[in-house]
Amino acid sequence: MTFPTPGHDTGLWQAAEHELTAALGGRPLVAAERFASSGRTSYSGPAPIAAARPALAIGCYEPWVPAAPVEALTLEGRTPVRSVDRRRSWMADLDRTAQAAIRRHGRPVVAAWYATDQLRRWAGPGGTVAAIDAALRAEVEDKANFGDILTASGVPAALHLTGARVDGPLPGLGELRRLVRSERVVVQCGADSGGRGTVFVDDEDDLARAAEMPGPYRVTAFVTGWSANTTVLSVPDHAGRLRVYVDRPSHKAVGVPEAGIAAGKSAGNTWCLPWPEDAAARLVDAAVRIAHWAWDKHRIKGLFGLDALLDPDGRVFLNEINCRNQGTTEASAVNQQLRGLPPFLIAHLTTMLDHPVTWLPDPDDFNTATVDAATNPGPGPYYLKLRHRGDVPVRLDHHLGLPGVHRVADGRLRWVRPGAHPADAGHGEVLLANLPAPGTVCEPGAELGTAEGITTAADAPFASPHTLSKAGRALLAAFDRHLVPADRQEGTAP
Repeated sequence: MTFPTPGHDTGLWQAAEHELTAALGGRPLVAAERFASSGRTSYSGPAPIAAARPALAIGCYEPWVPAAPVEALTLEGRTPVRSVDRRRSWMADLDRTAQAAIRRHGRPVVAAWYATDQLRRWAGPGGTVAAIDAALRAEVEDKANFGDILTASGVPAALHLTGARVDGPLPGLGELRRLVRSERVVVQCGADSGGRGTVFVDDEDDLARAAEMPGPYRVTAFVTGWSANTTVLSVPDHAGRLRVYVDRPSHKAVGVPEAGIAAGKSAGNTWCLPWPEDAAARLVDAAVRIAHWAWDKHRIKGLFGLDALLDPDGRVFLNEINCRNQGTTEASAVNQQLRGLPPFLIAHLTTMLDHPVTWLPDPDDFNTATVDAATNPGPGPYYLKLRHRGDVPVRLDHHLGLPGVHRVADGRLRWVRPGAHPADAGHGEVLLANLPAPGTVCEPGAELGTAEGITTAADAPFASPHTLSKAGRALLAAFDRHLVPADRQEGTAP
């Protein structure tokens, strides 16, 4: 687990920071994401890039030192409550306050998943939203269109799921099964994230739930195996040619009831498990093809993600594109750092601001090394989502301490030292990130943070596509011991 140190190719890091600084051009960087610590793997840890630390972060959850931006505005900071509703409404709840806070910073560069009219209002006159336009993102991410994208990109048919697009009402269950030649059917629609817009259909009740979603639909056969996420970076050069860099694919656990994660939703990812060489090579080739299609047709550049399925026979199938930053962006950046490069996020911000990126290596060499890293993996990053799985409000007890590096001892978590980067956690340790502040009331279903680190296959948090490993279960059991019932009045603003 060797990371760059001050004596290790500092010129590369200096070039990345210099180009990001030049792209910002003296304008303050403002992050607008649910986690006010977003981007921390770029500006904290063993190889920090100071220019990536936001001057202001606006989000739902409070950051912590040393993950904090220079200044933060969060919904949790105003009212110490976490809930499903608040994580969906935080931008609307902070709207006026956010506009006022950003305007105190002059002409900002707002980094976000995608550019909406609301964010453009936040940026104000002279401000910039460094993200894909929301309307274009919705068009490209629409699950009903994905089969057409694969065909238009020239992705080989062997990587396509058996399925079809349905523009009208969904047919009956028997007809759907005949259409995709599978007993279990997957119905998808729209451009939502986090597993929303996907229904696994086993019976008539499932079909009724799927039919409640607005069409058009993508209907595919269910594939048994691991879900996967791959981060892709597209960077045009000075001549308009596109350089495409494909990160090592993950193993993503979905539908993990013991972690409080419903069917079709992600419990987290790990990048330390091996891929079959042929499947990894096919996935990398497909990612490059899709990136070129997106650039040629829509001039899409920067970061995007591909979701895939790896079946027990080692075959890979593509099932979704996420044309933006993702939940994996934070942890997957560690893959690049382990390979001696600054995170893709630095290049993403630089190229989204139309500034050239010169420090990246040859893309063919990089992608060849990606296949090798996926096939013969060394240590890799992971993250496991922490959710409140109970039925009553809770808060963290005072024994757990602050976010940072912890160790499981005697069935409980013991705070070891500060930390904000997965590499801060050594062997037998874990980084607990984005924990609620002491006294914060957490409603059922609330996000409680993430458990992160760098590990090998022997200590990965997931044992199968839908189950935790022994280490993962021990970690959640220890974490649960620090949850105590809370009175909702505790989270009431003074």
